[in-house]
Amino acid sequence: MFEKPAAQLTPNTYEFETTPLVKPTGFREYDARWLFEKEINLMGIQALGMGLGTLVHELGVRPEIVTGHDFRGYSASIKMALINGLLAAGMKVHDIGLAMSPMAYFAQFDLDVPCVAMVTASHNDNGWTGVKMGANRPLTFGPDEMGRLRDIVLAGDFKTPGGGAYQFHTGFAERYIADLTDRPKMKRPIKAVVACGNGTAGAFAPKILEALGVDVIPLDCDLDHTFPNYNPNPEDMKMLHAIRDKVLETGAEVGLGFDGDGDRCGIVDNEGEEIFADKVGVMLARDLSALHDNAQFVVDVKSTGLFNTDPVLQANGAKTDYFKTGHSYIKRRVTDLNALAGFEKSGHYFFNAPIGRGYDDGLVSAIAVLDMMDRNPEKTVADLRRALPKTWGSPTMAPKCSDEEKYAVVDKVVERFTRMKEAGEQVAGQAIAELITVNGVRVVAEDGTWGLVRASSNKPELVVVVESPVSEQRLRDMFKAIDTVLRENPEVGEYNQTL
Repeated sequence: MFEKPAAQLTPNTYEFETTPLVKPTGFREYDARWLFEKEINLMGIQALGMGLGTLVHELGVRPEIVTGHDFRGYSASIKMALINGLLAAGMKVHDIGLAMSPMAYFAQFDLDVPCVAMVTASHNDNGWTGVKMGANRPLTFGPDEMGRLRDIVLAGDFKTPGGGAYQFHTGFAERYIADLTDRPKMKRPIKAVVACGNGTAGAFAPKILEALGVDVIPLDCDLDHTFPNYNPNPEDMKMLHAIRDKVLETGAEVGLGFDGDGDRCGIVDNEGEEIFADKVGVMLARDLSALHDNAQFVVDVKSTGLFNTDPVLQANGAKTDYFKTGHSYIKRRVTDLNALAGFEKSGHYFFNAPIGRGYDDGLVSAIAVLDMMDRNPEKTVADLRRALPKTWGSPTMAPKCSDEEKYAVVDKVVERFTRMKEAGEQVAGQAIAELITVNGVRVVAEDGTWGLVRASSNKPELVVVVESPVSEQRLRDMFKAIDTVLRENPEVGEYNQTL
């Protein structure tokens, strides 16, 4: 019988090599993330596979699953340990090898397989590993499934009937590439910087875009799992600045930046301006709502208020639903509402038919941006950006806060702002007009300036975003007010980036 996992072990000991290690906090709201060897070992990954297989049987889903792995130096080993556990739990495993996350999601449709387990830590720093899982395409697990999986694994409550099977699908990348490129080419060779941060997308993105007639200028597309230049994260200003510099150097029309597992895409315009993903979402929503009557969109609570106030979207009859941050949440909401598209400020975009299949794919997002440019040849990306009502927004800022403490801190922050509103206190010099608490707290002042605090779902940190439709000073005022409340909690550490 497989041993019950331990919550803590010292690496390089006999116990570490013979006992499964699984830190409970690695089970996040909609995927799993651990520091490899410090918080999970290979036997712990095997236990995760056994738990996932047990859960699939419990859910009554056909026991077949797609697996793939990103380019981190240890990801292939982790995937094989996961596969061992899945096989023991009686799963038929379809291994597509080195892949981006959207390739695994595509494989669920292409191979007619209901479940997925993609080994990736996405944009997390080296040392992290994780698994994105689902058992109902195109959806991935949410809190209910992740909670049940955690309980099965930590209790060692595995069902191991055996009878599993393994199949490796040679050359699967070519099937994915063919799916994205079996369409008309761009009407003109749009000149684009394609940046991959030395992550997995570098093996696929330039090839796909070139096949569509894009004039690709590659930037950090050579695979290197040490990430020597910057983490492949299109929310990280270091990556965006590198793209900006390359765009200005080469005279490119757009910069496209892909994250570590290829499910997100960041945009820099032809003037070198980094356009935050929620603003790109507004640009795309404008473009798509002109083509599709009464278009329904879904966005996360970190996103700009323009989705509700933009006059073009209003004139086009578009409707927008604000929902919880997280790829699993937005993906599920897009499916439930049969929305045309969903946009997250992090850069996860979800397109339903006729554009996509409902899952997040950075290449599909990039192609949507290029199609928008193709449909508006008289306008640059900067022109499209300037056509939006002016707002001042922050990048996503992340102060450190441990996994064990972050949710309690957010609860205290929500309670603090709730008391302030009830008492008629001001925030950033104005009355609180609205509190949105669907996911952390979004504090909205009378002039529309707002600030958000929530717990990160995949790292030991909080998330802070601020925006003002009035001025940069109001943006800074709101950030100061939000940060002042945060600093009442000594558990909150330094930011990864700030204004």
